[in-house]
Amino acid sequence: MFDFGIIPPAMFLGMVVFMLYGFPVAFSLAAVGLLFGIIGIATGHFSEAFLHNLPLRLFGIVSNDLLLAIPFFTFMGAVLERCGLAEDLLEGTGKLFGGIPGGLAYAVILVGAVLGAITGTVAASVITMGVISLPIMLRYGYSPRLATGVIAASGTITQVIPPSLVLVVLADQLGRSVGDMYLGAIGPSILQVTIFVLFIMVMSIIRPKSMPPLPKEVRGDLDWALLAKVLMGMVPSIVLIFLVLGTIFMGLATPTEAGALGVVGAMGLAALHRRLTWPLIREAMTSTTHITSMVVMILIGSTCFSLVFQGMDGSRWIEHMLSGIPGGPVGFLIFVNIFIFILAFFLDFFEIAFIVIPMLAPVASSLGIDLIWFGVLICVNMQTSFMHPPFGFALFYLRSIAGKEVKTSDIYMGALPWVGMQIILVAIVIFWPESVTYWLDRGPKVDPNSIKIEVPGFGGQLGLPPVGGGNGSPQIPGLTLPPLNGLPGAPAPGK
Repeated sequence: MFDFGIIPPAMFLGMVVFMLYGFPVAFSLAAVGLLFGIIGIATGHFSEAFLHNLPLRLFGIVSNDLLLAIPFFTFMGAVLERCGLAEDLLEGTGKLFGGIPGGLAYAVILVGAVLGAITGTVAASVITMGVISLPIMLRYGYSPRLATGVIAASGTITQVIPPSLVLVVLADQLGRSVGDMYLGAIGPSILQVTIFVLFIMVMSIIRPKSMPPLPKEVRGDLDWALLAKVLMGMVPSIVLIFLVLGTIFMGLATPTEAGALGVVGAMGLAALHRRLTWPLIREAMTSTTHITSMVVMILIGSTCFSLVFQGMDGSRWIEHMLSGIPGGPVGFLIFVNIFIFILAFFLDFFEIAFIVIPMLAPVASSLGIDLIWFGVLICVNMQTSFMHPPFGFALFYLRSIAGKEVKTSDIYMGALPWVGMQIILVAIVIFWPESVTYWLDRGPKVDPNSIKIEVPGFGGQLGLPPVGGGNGSPQIPGLTLPPLNGLPGAPAPGK
């Protein structure tokens, strides 16, 4: 039994108290970190030199190229929110499916998935679809609870569908490739859309009056002109999705470079819709600056907190506490997801990612849990932070644009079935990890023995022989290196 003292739990409790009191999260984390840093020096947990790591960590944050993807994807979403693409998609697909019960709900789910794949931001999806679809759904007899629920839930699909900002942040915190996180999220994204569609299908059979079809005079005839209108809305979206995701999956661009391509594509779409104006660009830049500044400040505060927390053996305290949970890896995942579900009532996904994930990742790794699977699972769970009452941001967004005829209680009650479906997906991902890892396993495999290296002056192209030639030293003809075993700090043979 290890005795970690009271300082790690006191530090964690201090963070909670600061945030419940209402201080900004970034400054709360930094204040607690610096306060307990002084306590750590006074109590002999570490010396003053330990805190010299803090400036190095802060420099690592501001010089992290991966985090540049956040302003790129945010700016792309802000431009697309205002360029008219969503209006064209919703109008065309609404008329295409409008002749069947629940047709508008199907259209909202489909367009929500497409917008999620090209914007990466929940606010843009929920507000855009709410402004366009909610009045039409209410006008033609849709239940307010069903209408608000499907709009909010379809907007939060953006959390899971690449190029989700959540996946970028989680990849950074877990030390994994963003491309692998995106590949791992493909399966849960498809499953989430399928679950939503099946729910609407069942409800259209059980309660068809809550989602009647559109009148024929509204939807018009299903003809080639309508199909062409839908295709004209879809094709630019598909091109933009390829620019952002296809280039990442094919290894042609990093997430940051793909985000820059996405910005160019979004501005091209805005120009195509004749809405690329200086006011639009200025509004998009303002929104991007606010979000990016918030993320960076939270990351700086959480880095200060986590450094001191580790110096207090807080990570070992967390690992010791969670490793003993019954049920092994599955028991750990169930506990963690319940814990994060509760935290999501009070914290947004950035705060959870920056504060909690660095504490949980070492435990997951020690239990043999694949960190891509773990990260995608947490991302699926954090969908609920936007949906469950009373603090779900998607519900706030809907409340801000819904008319007075929509009661707040209808928005809250309408969200509950969709939260249940998101929890069902969490359970599926826990007990069926192949829903995440299948797409990773389908990636190209490289045989190290087939790699050829060009070494000038050593006879041109050389095969790369196995590392270690009895003494642990790489063997390359004409090049002699000291044995790795003899280097200071190197492992002894056989270790």
